[in-house]
Amino acid sequence: MELMEITTFFSDAIYLVVMLVLVLIVPGLIIGLIIAVFQAATQVNEQTLSFLPKLVLTLLMVIFAGQWILQQLLDLFDRLFHSIPHVIG
Repeated sequence: MELMEITTFFSDAIYLVVMLVLVLIVPGLIIGLIIAVFQAATQVNEQTLSFLPKLVLTLLMVIFAGQWILQQLLDLFDRLFHSIPHVIG
């Protein structure tokens, strides 16, 4: 296995990690920002008002995007395991 193939594999793995984090975290960040603006406008300082919607949204994203996440991880590891004979031989 050449250095270019290894570099490509690691860059694909890092890109996949970034995409998976974005799918799970960004919606929670957006909801958190909306709730923070609402709290600032109404001067309501309740901790559960910001925590609970972010938790629920993150769990919903895991439910809805879970199949895609698992498929992406399986594709990456499938490519990794199929390249093992090329690395050894």
